[in-house]
This record gives sequence, structure tokens and C-alpha cells, in this order.
Amino acid sequence: MLAMKIRLLASLFAFSACLAAAQTPSAVYPIQQGYVDAHGVLIYYTEFGQGQPLLVVHGGPGADHTYFLPWLLPLARTHRLVFIDERGSGQSERLQDPAQYTVENMADDVEAVRVALKLGKIDLLGHSYGGVLAQAYALKYQQNLHHLILNSTFPSTSQMNAVLAREKAQMPADKRKRLDELEKAGLYGKGAPWEHGRYPAEYGTLAWGWGYFPYLYGARPDPSYDPAGNAPTNWILYREMWGSDGEFVIDGNLKSVEYVGRLHTIHVPTLILVGDHDECDPSLSREMHEKIAGSKLVILPNSGHVNFVDQPELWQKAVEGFLAQ
Repeated sequence: MLAMKIRLLASLFAFSACLAAAQTPSAVYPIQQGYVDAHGVLIYYTEFGQGQPLLVVHGGPGADHTYFLPWLLPLARTHRLVFIDERGSGQSERLQDPAQYTVENMADDVEAVRVALKLGKIDLLGHSYGGVLAQAYALKYQQNLHHLILNSTFPSTSQMNAVLAREKAQMPADKRKRLDELEKAGLYGKGAPWEHGRYPAEYGTLAWGWGYFPYLYGARPDPSYDPAGNAPTNWILYREMWGSDGEFVIDGNLKSVEYVGRLHTIHVPTLILVGDHDECDPSLSREMHEKIAGSKLVILPNSGHVNFVDQPELWQKAVEGFLAQ
């Protein structure tokens, strides 16, 4: 009889321990990574966390997912975070035909990842160019979305080109003069043979340093920021999509991005985030907010394009509060 009571108590203890474990959020978030074959293009993904899937797409075009980390880590406590490297970027497959690097193809890649990983309906967050990609996805696949987050982005290349021209005009006069000289001489095929496929180092420092830096940070400028580190992971992709005439005009295939007249067709809950002196000027976010019915606009104070670095607590509060609705 005593042995039976001991076994019963042991069973109850084990059941209670299992119940407590089920009710206590995990303190360990294993990383899973791999590749999804998206219509013949291998797309790298990495994921961790728990809860509703939140798929994150990066900027550039031609950057990779790593610049989000460690800043987005707190979201793993409430969401299954899925980061991808877009086709041709980071650890994803590079293509022989640069014409296959388009925002439309990348939207289809996002859908292929969603299907392959069996994510069901997803929350989608896009930053900078990734926000353009997120818009393209929503315009084609919004039935597969719970929430859409557009962070520091633009809905119109022609409008973004006007913003870039204003930002260029604000550069110190001597720096702008030298930048104009380099652009007029042509930016590719210069220097040593190994430099021919990218910007000259001097131009990168002028554009990504003197030109962009004032619009990247506010409250917390990254002391390790290096203009040269802003370069894309794939110059061929970048030149195809952004163009060949420098940082302050988009004249590659991203010229196709003119979504303003279609934004009214997006009906999923949408959060629009932007820094108060963002490289993608807040006026662009205000227009997206006006066009997407029921959207929420958050302009983060004293922050630029990398506002999840500048104002991490305010950024997290805005994103988590929106996704919890």
C-alpha cells in the first residue's frame, strides 16, 4: 500500500512538473537554419523564438539579415522569428542572370519560404528596401498575412529620388562638389582591376558617410559605423536594382516601384514606422499611412533610418504592441 502511494505521489509530481513547464515560457531558443528552394533559387533562412511567425526582410538591396541582430532579439520571446537573405544576398544563391534580381521575384521567394516552412499566416516586417519588398508581397499575397510592418521605406521610386536629391544638396559644399566629380567621371571600372565592380573607396565614404550618416542615426549613433561597411554583399545585384549612377538616384529596375495608387488595396493591419529624420523621409510614411486604411503611423523621435538601434525600447514597444492586437 505504501509503495502504491509513493508511485501515485511520484506520478502527480511528474504531472505537475510537466504542467508547469508547459505554462512557463522557454528560456532557450534553439536556432534552425537551412535553405528553401524557391523556384530554382536557394534562399537561406534562419529562425528561432516561439509564437506567431514573424518573417523579416532586409534592406539594401543586397544587404543581408545580420544587421537586424542583436537588435530584434527581444521579439523572439513572443514570436517565431524567421530571417531570410534575399536572392543574391548574404548566404542565398547568386544568379548568373542579373535580370532575375527583381522585387517581384523576391516577393515570390518570400511566399515560397512561407509555404516550405509551413508558417501559415505570417506577420511580415520589412526595413528600407525590405519595406518595398513587403509592400510587393502584400499587394500580391495579402491573404497570407496577419500583420504588415513597413519600417523606414518608400512606396514610390520617383518620390524617393526627390528625397535623395534633397539629401545630397544638404552635404557640405566641398564634399558634394567632389562627389559630383566622381559621379560625372563614372563610378565603375575605376582603380585597380579588383575594384572595377564597385564604387571607388572615396565615393563610398562621401556617399555613405557625409551624405547618408546624418539620416541614419539620432539618439545612439553606432560608434562602429564604417561607410565602407555599408556596401552591398552583391554588387552585381545592387547595380541591377539600384543603378549605376551613384547613391542619390535610383535608376535600376527599382524604377518599377510606384505603389502609391495601389496602397488602398491593402486591408491587413499595417504599422508604419519611421525616424523623425529618416533617410526615407517621414513624408513618404505619412503618405503610406493616408493610403492604407486603418494603418498606424509611429514617428520615432531623435532617430534616423536605423531607428531600431537609435530608439530600441520605443521601437520594441511599438512593434510588440501592434502585433499583440
